[in-house]
Amino acid sequence: MANTFDLEEQEQLEQIKHFWKRYGNLITGVAIVVMGGITAWNGWQYWQNRQAMGASALYDELDRAVAERQPERIQLSMTDLQNRFGRTVYAQQGALLAARGQFAAGDVDKARAALEWAATASSDEGLQSIARLRLAGLALEKKEPDVAAKWLSEGISAEFAALAADRQGDVFLAKGQTAEARAAYQKAHGLMDERTEYRRLVEVKLNALGVDVSTPQTK
Repeated sequence: MANTFDLEEQEQLEQIKHFWKRYGNLITGVAIVVMGGITAWNGWQYWQNRQAMGASALYDELDRAVAERQPERIQLSMTDLQNRFGRTVYAQQGALLAARGQFAAGDVDKARAALEWAATASSDEGLQSIARLRLAGLALEKKEPDVAAKWLSEGISAEFAALAADRQGDVFLAKGQTAEARAAYQKAHGLMDERTEYRRLVEVKLNALGVDVSTPQTK
């Protein structure tokens, strides 16, 4: 009986050897790829977490600099955030925050530079839209309606269509194109929710142009 088991075990060993000889390299290769993928994924997750933590810390520093109205710290924090973590949302949101701080400090050029970076480098359509709307506003303050129109011509997502139409009305009005301004304000008014406070401002603009907002407007 013992000899029978020995023969069976020997046959199984031979089969295993034959199988491994034929498929061993393939199995080893697959195992290496799988393990390598797991290692790479873990490394990527670790890198992402490190990026987020570093970017968050710098954003907090930027936020404090803005709150304390220290333009030099604002610029240093923003530059560091852009250079080290430029692809993160923290950097893209930080650009808007830095622009607000620099504008409050009276440095319009640095505010514009931060907004231009957000408008072109951000991967978030909402942030891009906000940056472009604010850039258009800065251009209008400098009496540069054509520059403002350029920022409004593209990169504005649908959720900001009403604000873009209102700002476009400002552009037309600055250029003396009253009829076009009226139409843009009417579009903005029609797109805004009735409960939105900003809608009241658009109504004031329309009233100034002789439009009775109590009459339903075409969207």
